[in-house]
Amino acid sequence: MLKPRIAKREVTLHVLRAFGLHASKRLGQNFLVDETVVDRIVAAAGVAPGDAVLEIGPGIGTLTQGLLEAGVKVVAVELDRRLVEVLADTLAGYDALRVVHGDILKTDISREMATAPFKVVANLPYYITTPILMGILEQRLPVSVLVTMVQKEVAERMVAAPGGKDYGALSVAVQYYTVPEIAFLVPPQAFIPAPAVESAVIRCAVRSEPPVAVDSEATFFRVVKAAFAQRRKTLANALKAAGLAAEAAAVLAAAGIDGNRRGETLSLAEFAAVANAWEKNKNGRSL
Repeated sequence: MLKPRIAKREVTLHVLRAFGLHASKRLGQNFLVDETVVDRIVAAAGVAPGDAVLEIGPGIGTLTQGLLEAGVKVVAVELDRRLVEVLADTLAGYDALRVVHGDILKTDISREMATAPFKVVANLPYYITTPILMGILEQRLPVSVLVTMVQKEVAERMVAAPGGKDYGALSVAVQYYTVPEIAFLVPPQAFIPAPAVESAVIRCAVRSEPPVAVDSEATFFRVVKAAFAQRRKTLANALKAAGLAAEAAAVLAAAGIDGNRRGETLSLAEFAAVANAWEKNKNGRSL
């Protein structure tokens, strides 16, 4: 079905006027008005006819339409009830679409996505990007790839390597679960209203297995969180602050890590070594 492309600026403005809509700052709404960006997002997702896609925050249906025209089956979760009503109009006639009114952070995604595996494609509200991404990844849902529009600075943190200012807990977590890469940048003028920041589309291929072996994921992420809680602290002091106390020196020695290093210098493998040594210490096994 070929309908007027919502991604055209004039079409988006018509829809907004027709429904008396204004972008909600509270919900972080910015409407995409660039057809090329829509096409590039769909291409980055590598979708094929019949694929199942979860879209988060479809808005007035701009990206949704691009996915549907590619032959994809879309489940779109939208928090704003006004936009659910708009979607019934702008995307009328697309039988492969199901719109769910709800908060993605509270939605039972496994129940809504009957087809597995599926892909996640979204223009995410920037103020809750991290909770949404980590919520999906931590649930270990049958997701093959996530392609999302995020703030450029967030994308840079997700792909950052050890040693730089952008490397942090988000970098480690995303790279533990996925192989992330920035697909392309998106300028503010691609939106109505134009955001104050540059955006990026990031593609995260979900790993079948983590790149490092850990005895306890809870301990691994506790170590990571502690290491970045106060970036200026040495790793030894950061671990003491996290509750390891007098055992920090022994744990770090067992892991082969210099306690004077800062967390931002550790690779995923080194974080895993520290976490596994800590786990052995907790369980009373010899270090």
